[in-house]
Amino acid sequence: MMKGISLLVSTILMLSMSGCFTGIESTPKITADEVKRQQVTVSEEERFLNRITPQQLSKWERGKQFYVTDDKISLALEPGSTSYPKAGEYIIYQSFNEIPSMTGKPDTELIFLDRNNDEVRYRISASADDLDKRRKIEIPFTVETSIVDDVRKALLGNTYYIRTSTWFDDNGAALRGEKFIPVKILDVVPGNTVYPVKIQFSTTSETPQQAYLYMSAGDPKGTRDFASLFYFENPRNRYPNITDDTWANIIRGKVALYMTREECRLALGSPTAIDRRPGISTMRELWTYENGIYLIFDDGILQSFRN
Repeated sequence: MMKGISLLVSTILMLSMSGCFTGIESTPKITADEVKRQQVTVSEEERFLNRITPQQLSKWERGKQFYVTDDKISLALEPGSTSYPKAGEYIIYQSFNEIPSMTGKPDTELIFLDRNNDEVRYRISASADDLDKRRKIEIPFTVETSIVDDVRKALLGNTYYIRTSTWFDDNGAALRGEKFIPVKILDVVPGNTVYPVKIQFSTTSETPQQAYLYMSAGDPKGTRDFASLFYFENPRNRYPNITDDTWANIIRGKVALYMTREECRLALGSPTAIDRRPGISTMRELWTYENGIYLIFDDGILQSFRN
């Protein structure tokens, strides 16, 4: 399907440019990485939750909890348990033992209790000392709830400006929301294996709408961290030259004719690729997105699009 979309977009671009090009070959296509490249600066939002990290093994105390995200955890735990935890339940840390392995070096066995107070064990091919040096101890299909608790303490009850229009319902189904609007944090609970934090929020409009976001936390490589989801200050203040009507389109993720490139980028995000071609008196650009959306600009002003 994407091949067909690419062909359609290419055809539209060529037809729309046939009357204004000089025969000069097009400039090289700009990739998504080049589109997104910019001077790296660390924002207040990026620094905000930096101190939230997983606990070292030596800091684990009896009673430390891990939220189970998938029934498949039974495949990762040691065999022999009378029962195994299910998704949505918790396992409670008790202790660890070093046990011999075939390599001659000790393995570490982490011991937990499930909701029935039955022991379940997870074995890692490393000594306790080696584990204590790791940034994080990975237990498959779980979320370390101390991270969730720390995020909850930092966010609960606060109001931020949301950066994404991709929201979720309580079951994880995607919703089309708005962005750059104020939202209040109602709760922070365990998420899933990929995004361990699930944030419940409400809009602050006259008819409040509740929804959820999934967020990375405790992981410097996380792609969906606080800074990618929220602003502290109203982003509208950064763009005083954008009209109210255009801003209304932007927060709904919509574009309209004669919007600028900056306004379109705010509305839709960075494109997958940009094809830039000079004409007799204009510079024409085609922006394409993975979902079939395309935008065509003349001298930076939107002239045609599929949104």
